[in-house]
Amino acid sequence: MSAAPGAAGGLGDGPVVVVGGGVVGLCTAYYLAAAGAPVEVVERRDLGSGVSRGNAGWVCLSHSTPVPAPGVVRYALRSLGRPDSPLYLRPLPDPAFVRWLWRFWRSSTPAAFRRGYTAIAELNRDTFGLFEGLREAGVETTLARPGMVHAFLSPAEARHHLAVQREMADGRYRLPDDVTTGDDARLLDDALSPRVRAAYLVEGEGVVDPEAFAHGLGDALAASGVKIHEHAEVTGFRVAGGRVTALRTTQGELPCAAVVIAAGMRSPDLLDLLGQPLPLQAGKGYSFSVDLDPAPRHTLYFGERRAVASPIGNTTRIGGTMELSGNNNRLDWRRVVAVALASRHYLGRWFDDPDDLVGLIRDPWVGGRPFLPDGLPVIDRVPGHDNAFAATGHGMLGVTLGPVTGHRLTEYVLTGRRPEVLTPFRFDRLRH
Repeated sequence: MSAAPGAAGGLGDGPVVVVGGGVVGLCTAYYLAAAGAPVEVVERRDLGSGVSRGNAGWVCLSHSTPVPAPGVVRYALRSLGRPDSPLYLRPLPDPAFVRWLWRFWRSSTPAAFRRGYTAIAELNRDTFGLFEGLREAGVETTLARPGMVHAFLSPAEARHHLAVQREMADGRYRLPDDVTTGDDARLLDDALSPRVRAAYLVEGEGVVDPEAFAHGLGDALAASGVKIHEHAEVTGFRVAGGRVTALRTTQGELPCAAVVIAAGMRSPDLLDLLGQPLPLQAGKGYSFSVDLDPAPRHTLYFGERRAVASPIGNTTRIGGTMELSGNNNRLDWRRVVAVALASRHYLGRWFDDPDDLVGLIRDPWVGGRPFLPDGLPVIDRVPGHDNAFAATGHGMLGVTLGPVTGHRLTEYVLTGRRPEVLTPFRFDRLRH
């Protein structure tokens, strides 16, 4: 890391403490340390053990979309009573959950979707350049850029999806002129089954091993002298004059010059301690690893079933579903089976019977991806506290947006001036 002496001189005494050892928190800690700030990281479990561990590892521009979108609420309502649906809604007798759903519905208009897509796409512009900078600095990012194949069972559905992407991309990334149809669609990736009748390739899209990336960031931080506190739970804050002066943890008190809360689904509890509510809900996702022959050469998006596959290391990670069932990490095996069955439409009969899955898949995982009702993260100063910041609510885009979030938030923390690109991710938008 190349430090900029004096860059953090305006913070006062003590380190910037980053709460959260996932990709977003570790990237933030990395850029703060690279700018010359003393930094410490607090993680209640192991680094990279949360949502960062089990996701599909995509680093992409073409799927930088907020989940609230036109028609998504209607789609969710049709999922009631159908645990095999790609988007599964299980109503809960919880007023906060009901309010969240109502605000989610309000964010699903075409205008709101377009604003959200534009905000994320603009934030995402520097993503691959930042990943390259991390690699050049010696961070083991594991990034490969094989491109992403979008596969469909219907040519009409493929063309509709490509047309929507082209409109939203607005020239920010390259898209093909048309879809490839019929038997030729399978030529885009050998792993695709004969049932795939249309597909298109978005070149240059990337994939990382998310757990290895988190460990690579942790190694780089440790090598630069950043102190990392694992298995340390934050239980409170000491505040004086509108500034956080220390964090109370299960390992003792940590004085700080500033604090960044990047703790995923744990963030609302921590922000409550600072008097700032945050309407975060878990969008539960499922994934697992399997050995396929042939294995995909690209990241794959299965259009009609909204499932994905990623080549990670020597295996294939298959994931999917969005389950809105409250803030819990209960693994519902029916959902694992649903993802596997969805993938079989596109990858062929890699298993014959759901009972076979127990012996075929590895590392079945469920994780609560943190979602705010408008589908955008919060990357902002905590209202009422000069030196407290938050970076959470990235949903399915934590790996893609981790470096740019950390880079831009570092600028905000060290200068006190909000970068223009972070304007859509303010706290105060959530009051409406």
